[in-house]
Amino acid sequence: MDNLQAHRMEMVSIAVALLAIGAGCLDPETFKEFKLVKRVELSHNVAKFTFALPTPSSLLGLPIGQHMSCRGKDSLGEQVIKPYTPTTLDSDIGYFELVIKMYPQGRMSHHFRQMREGDYLAVKGPKGRFKYQPGQVRAFGMLAGGTGITPMYQVARAILENPDDKTNIHLVYANVTFEDILLKEELDNLAASFSNRFNVYYVLNQPPEGWNGGIGFVSKEMIQTHCPAPAPDIQILRCGPPPMNKAMAAHLNDLGYTSQMQFQF
Repeated sequence: MDNLQAHRMEMVSIAVALLAIGAGCLDPETFKEFKLVKRVELSHNVAKFTFALPTPSSLLGLPIGQHMSCRGKDSLGEQVIKPYTPTTLDSDIGYFELVIKMYPQGRMSHHFRQMREGDYLAVKGPKGRFKYQPGQVRAFGMLAGGTGITPMYQVARAILENPDDKTNIHLVYANVTFEDILLKEELDNLAASFSNRFNVYYVLNQPPEGWNGGIGFVSKEMIQTHCPAPAPDIQILRCGPPPMNKAMAAHLNDLGYTSQMQFQF
C-alpha cells in the first residue's frame, strides 16, 4: 500500500468515526453558510468552487451519491434554490468543492457567476434517495450527460478509493462538444489508476476531427457494448438532461433491465 492510499484510508476512517457521532456540518432543515475560499476557472463557462468548512477537521456529512440544496439570487434579485452534488467526499476533511457549469440564462448560474472569494453560499442537506453500501452490487453502469457527471464521479471516487470495495464501474458520458466534458482529467486519472475496475466511454454530438469515441446520442448498442448486461447483481445509474434520462430509460427497458436494475438521480 502506498503512502497516498494509506492516507486516504486514514481519512475515510476519521470521516466514518466523525459521522457516527453526528459531526457533519450539513443540516437537512436549515440553510448554513460556507465561505468561498478558492475559485478556479476551468473553461469559459465552468469553474471549480472550494468552500471552507468551519474548522480544518470538519466534514460536510453528505452520504455517497446524495446532493444538497444551494440558495442564491438570480439576475432580478429573486431567491433561487437548486440541487448540486459536490465532487469531494467526506474523506476530504475541512472543505468541499462544487464544479459548476454556468449557463447564460441559468438563474442559479447567475449567482455562481457573481461569486467571489470571501463570499458565502447557503447550503442545506443532505437530500436524495440513493443509498450505497460497499459491495451492494457487482458492477455499476453509469449513463451521464453534461453536469449529470457529478454524482457519478462522487460515487466512482468513493468506490475506487475504498480498498475493501471491489465494485466495477462502466461509465458512458455524453456531451455536445469536447470542451463540454466536465472532470475529464479526473475521470481519465481514475481510468488509468484503476484500469481493471473503471472504464469510461465518451460520446460527443459534435466531435472534433479525429475523435475516436462515440458519436451522436447514446444508443442501445453503446449501452450493450459498454455497460454490464442485465443481472440481479448490477445496477445502471443515470443522470442527465430530462430528454436524455427519458431516452435512456426507454433503451434500458428495451434491453431487459428491470426497474430494480435502474436508478435515476
